[in-house]
Amino acid sequence: MLPGPAAPLGVAAPGALRQRSARAGPAASPRVHGLGGSAGQRPRRSHAALRLGGLGWPRFPPRRAQQSPDRRGRGCGGSHTAVGGHAEGKTRGDKQNAISQIRFLTLAPQEEGSVKEEAVAEVRTRRTWQFDWALNRVDNSVRKTGRIPKTLLLKIFQDISNAGCPGSNHTLLLLQSCGAVLPEVLSSERTELAHMIWDKMKELGAVYDTSHYNALLKVYLQNEHKFSPTEFLARMEEANVQPNRVTYQRLIAAYCNEGDIEGASKILGFMKSKDLPITEAVFSSLLKGHARSGDMKSAENILSVMRMAGVEPGPDTYLSLLNAYAEKGDADSIKKTLEQVEKTEGYLMDRILMQVIFSLAKAGYPQHIEDIKRRIRFEKEIIPDVMNLCLTLITHGFEDISFSILKSLSHLSREDMDQGSFFLQHCVNRNLPMSKLKQFCKELKEAKMHSAPLPFILRCALEANRSALAIDVMKMMKEEGLPLRPHYCWPLLVAYQKENNLKGIFEVLKLMHTLGVDLDAETYTDYVFTNFADTETAHAQLKENGCLFESAGLYVAELRSEALQGRLDKVLSILSSANTPAVDNRLFRNSLFMGFKSSDDVHLWSKITEVLYKDERYCLTPSGPTEAVGYFLYHLIDSMSDSEVQAKEERLRQYFHQLKKMNIVIPTSHYSGICRLLDSSQVPELIKDVRLLCPKPSPSTDNIPESAKSDVSALEKKLEKRKAENQPITDVLKQLIHALCEEENMQKALEVKAKYEPDMVVGGYAALINLCCRHDNVEEAMNLKEKVFPKNSPVALDSGKYVALIEVLEKHGRLEDAINILTEMKEKDVPISGRTVASFLRILNAAATRGEVETVNRLHDTIANLGLVRTAALHAPLITVHLEKDDMPAALEALISCYKKYGKILQLHNICCKLVEKGDADLLQKVSDFISREYGDMMALYDLFFAFLQTGKYKEAKKVIETPGLRAHSGRLKWFAQKCILNKQMETLEQLVESTRNLFECDRDEMYYHLLQMCDSNKDWGKAEAIWTKIQEENIVPREKTLILLADIFEKNGRVVPFEIPKDRPEDSSSASTGEELKIQMLCKKNKAKEAYSIFRRMQKDESHSRCCDILVKALLTQDCLDEALDVKRIAETHIKGFTLNSAASSLLIISQVRRDYLKDALAVLKGMLDSGVLPTRPAATALIQALAEKGDVKSLQVLENILGDVTKSIRLPDSLISNAIALAHTKSNDLDAAVKYLEPLLISGAQNPDQAVRSISYLLRKVSEEGLEPALEKFGAMAERVASQCGMYRPVTDLFLQYITAGRVDDARSLIQRWGGIVQEKRTLGRFLARSASQPGQAKRIEALVELIPEHLDPAVVYRYLLRCYELDGDVASVKATYEKAKAKNVELHEIALKSLATFLKKVGEPVPFTEPPEPLKVYVEKWRNRRSAAS
Repeated sequence: MLPGPAAPLGVAAPGALRQRSARAGPAASPRVHGLGGSAGQRPRRSHAALRLGGLGWPRFPPRRAQQSPDRRGRGCGGSHTAVGGHAEGKTRGDKQNAISQIRFLTLAPQEEGSVKEEAVAEVRTRRTWQFDWALNRVDNSVRKTGRIPKTLLLKIFQDISNAGCPGSNHTLLLLQSCGAVLPEVLSSERTELAHMIWDKMKELGAVYDTSHYNALLKVYLQNEHKFSPTEFLARMEEANVQPNRVTYQRLIAAYCNEGDIEGASKILGFMKSKDLPITEAVFSSLLKGHARSGDMKSAENILSVMRMAGVEPGPDTYLSLLNAYAEKGDADSIKKTLEQVEKTEGYLMDRILMQVIFSLAKAGYPQHIEDIKRRIRFEKEIIPDVMNLCLTLITHGFEDISFSILKSLSHLSREDMDQGSFFLQHCVNRNLPMSKLKQFCKELKEAKMHSAPLPFILRCALEANRSALAIDVMKMMKEEGLPLRPHYCWPLLVAYQKENNLKGIFEVLKLMHTLGVDLDAETYTDYVFTNFADTETAHAQLKENGCLFESAGLYVAELRSEALQGRLDKVLSILSSANTPAVDNRLFRNSLFMGFKSSDDVHLWSKITEVLYKDERYCLTPSGPTEAVGYFLYHLIDSMSDSEVQAKEERLRQYFHQLKKMNIVIPTSHYSGICRLLDSSQVPELIKDVRLLCPKPSPSTDNIPESAKSDVSALEKKLEKRKAENQPITDVLKQLIHALCEEENMQKALEVKAKYEPDMVVGGYAALINLCCRHDNVEEAMNLKEKVFPKNSPVALDSGKYVALIEVLEKHGRLEDAINILTEMKEKDVPISGRTVASFLRILNAAATRGEVETVNRLHDTIANLGLVRTAALHAPLITVHLEKDDMPAALEALISCYKKYGKILQLHNICCKLVEKGDADLLQKVSDFISREYGDMMALYDLFFAFLQTGKYKEAKKVIETPGLRAHSGRLKWFAQKCILNKQMETLEQLVESTRNLFECDRDEMYYHLLQMCDSNKDWGKAEAIWTKIQEENIVPREKTLILLADIFEKNGRVVPFEIPKDRPEDSSSASTGEELKIQMLCKKNKAKEAYSIFRRMQKDESHSRCCDILVKALLTQDCLDEALDVKRIAETHIKGFTLNSAASSLLIISQVRRDYLKDALAVLKGMLDSGVLPTRPAATALIQALAEKGDVKSLQVLENILGDVTKSIRLPDSLISNAIALAHTKSNDLDAAVKYLEPLLISGAQNPDQAVRSISYLLRKVSEEGLEPALEKFGAMAERVASQCGMYRPVTDLFLQYITAGRVDDARSLIQRWGGIVQEKRTLGRFLARSASQPGQAKRIEALVELIPEHLDPAVVYRYLLRCYELDGDVASVKATYEKAKAKNVELHEIALKSLATFLKKVGEPVPFTEPPEPLKVYVEKWRNRRSAAS
């Protein structure tokens, strides 16, 4: 969810203060004194490990990340972080603004409850998640970049409007998105957009609560929109919406924005009368208000007033003060304030300084900006903030200042990635003149920040429909000698074509000719001839208007046009004309096929073919005319459907015979392919006619294709009676021994054993051994064991008896005997159950608690070395025993030893907490260094952070989490939050939430959800109410589960819920579990689903057991108990009102049904899920789609396609999967024509429409190839080639090329790449193929083949990286070493990932590493690579 409101530049202002570190010298690593250490200089950037100084608290690591999750700005609740600029705020009159404001405020609901009752739950359930994926895109965009594109916002708004059922959260998120997160949009336009969204959402039934009004206030403040605070407050009261503290804070900010201290004082007085806390936000607003009223002395005095009130000035306050100075151009005061902050507080984050730059620019003091710039460290971590600053400056007309900021990033330039594209695009969108654009392009090029700025501007101009600018850019490109491509002009032609403006078309053609742009066939065919009735008219008009330029493209276009219209005589005339230039027949071949199929004139067919055969102008390939015509005939037959071939059988026969008379011959290989096509079309009779064209004898065409307790006294009597009667007593004796064991009567049991020992059986001895162990009679237990179960005997006790022996032996100090028992268990192959493992852990932990180091070590080593237990928890007692003895050095040594031996980090949190409590800085430094070295700085920082929080050192914890460069790690934050909840540590949890407020990419909704869980557990509604206020203050859009939990807390305590309660309850909002339910859940976790099923059948079912049913169904399906799972589902649906199986369980059900071939049932389950508003998982949908395709069930696939609809985007289903599956189903039904007829138009549409999803046919080709369906592969291959020829879309033919390589058909792949060189343009597809091939062993040959075919089109560093990975997976040491040497010889600079992986492999196999191994763990480099890719996109 969106974490909060954005600050002026689309980034957050608060939390910007960071403690500086002291330097020990030029080579010393920076240190920070977390507990009252002196402040020093700003930390240097280096890759040194973590250091601990002063009293032993953490030094900040080198990396910095200025981005905060608070991307929507927090500052004084939005009071002073307005963005927009005074200029826009005054572009419309106050009267118009007031009218606009009153207009939409009157739309607030007068009776909140009346609207809620009208909501249709079913519609909302089905529709709301249909665009959740899009809202998540907005959320992610704002979190990561601090901005969102206006086009994305408008698209989501349109989708929600069309769905007609806006959710409260959806409306809130849309409103919040109309502020500073749109840096590319003027403030006034953003406000108008907010009003439009407010009106439309209200019209659609949205219910507005306090959070919506607060969000609107924030937008007003960010956009510096003039409005009446009193009028706004009055309208809220009219709508029965009660303002809260956040509302009053923002109203104060509104007054202060205008310098109205009197108005702000009235609201402030009201807040005091209501005992509402006066926060830093209020003081920051007041500071701004005094400044804008011209009273700078009072503004500066606010800092003293705050301290007197017990509120420490924070970053918001300092930002307000700096902005106040900036607005007055007081550079000296800015410098003085910054220096004061550095001496007393730390330093201000870079984004704060950026906002000061913006304020200086707006106020007209650009001369002071350079001084602020020098204080900013322009590094890659702050690139998003810099981009937002640049965009905002351009929007407000300060493009020169923006460009100077952009150029500050020039030292980060890389050859493989352009910088400044965003800048150029926004300049184009803001209609900057060409002279200014030219200047920017020149300087970017000189600074090596952008490789091709002019072509990029051309693209932007065309996308923005700025034709004049596009033409000017093309002329400039011509002057600079840059290549001009025909497709650059196509958007211009399309625009004139839509207007029926022939004159405009002619002018574009003239321009192309003047600029030396090739007027190719596609230009004429698709964008010129389509405007005329026929080619003659087009020819005449072009000539008359002076734009008939004789070129090969013109003739090819005419040939295509005439052939498509069936005028083969014209085609022959053009081909025969001496004026026709040399053109390859492949350029118009597909159009000729269409002409042949529409004509019955065999004579013209033949004459045209003869010209193609004999006239060297139309055969420009080295293979010669024989192969060229062979290809022509093959593709002619392949282009015809089976029915077309059958209908024209006689014509084709005549055609072949005429070709024979003309002495036309074709290669044998092409003849074989034509034969397969004819046989597939069920016209084998034509094969003999085709044979006429083959110069050699053709190859044959025939090979185408179990206790109940017993009364002890009764058993004794029965035993004595049988003994007296000389009858067998074995069974009764065993029952008596077991009965005595159950009564825990060890003395009596041993007496019975001694009396009847000759008749004792193994089971009785085993029970006695266990009894003796329970009574600590170790001697008797071992005597019995050695007597009956000696080590050399094949008879073994069960694991439980052995564990009992080990436990009692260890307890009595007989360690060697315990180890011998463990060894015997291994030698006799005693089964080790989960219960046995738990017992081993209990024994080790008990010894560790007693501080018995030797016992723990020896027992552990024996268990581990014998391989009895392989869980990581086994190693924890090795560390626990030293913690219990308070021997911290030994504990740390044990931790490191465990990591080196077993690769596990255990008890780290407990060690760190102990060290913090003891104040042992040296050992804490060692821990940090170790974790930093093995797992990276981020993990080490989190360990320190959690330790400081756990021990109550909150100030130090805050310093750690505010380390520059640190990002949110959701898994670790969730672990500590749940730990706090489990241990009922409310204060610690609150500090966790507060400390992470400015942590980059932190999910603030999730953090507050953890707090609310604790409030619910503690029944503390008051604190929950305060949390609700904080959520609004941070401008967080809460998820539905958060709102539901909060509503539950309010309702349980008889409080009014101040917002609309979501209708759909998520899976984790269930009530407290009952004892039976907990037992079921525990059994399911232990993979005992059938036992859990038995308990479920006996228990009373009600609404509280909904989640229990979901868990049980999943567990049963996991253990392949489909019938039992369906029974649980049926019972739940019958007994639990409104029960719906959750997504995970339903999806697993679908997969299970697919495995059993119950496809109709699976389809019904999926349809039921969607009708209930539950989304399937991607694996479930994929499994069903693929199974239906394998069955050839076209009808069911079409039904599935319709019911899924836009859900495919939500579950991230591959765009082309369903289309490929339908085509495969047709193929499985032996209807190849239908498959092609269905799929080809989709591919063509995908080429013409970028929004069309169907582009890939890789799944289809893979399936037909794997199943040996050669005719189908050829048919789909020909289709892919047609699409490439007709539309210039090379993805399908690239899929074919890669399938050939996958199948080992390198020659076919080579032939294909020779015909379609455009395959090399599909770099993403080729890159994914390389990555996929390197993900599993045995695939090196694929990469080798690809390199052989297109070596010059692949990045050598990428190729060698993936080749090395393949050989590493294969364990091929020789190939690994040879490949590395080859890369070295070719001066290929391998990526850090490849080098680290290679070094790890070589060390593993005992080989020396012939290069300097990268120092960080592999995952550090992988993360860096991912971040780089993310930044590039």
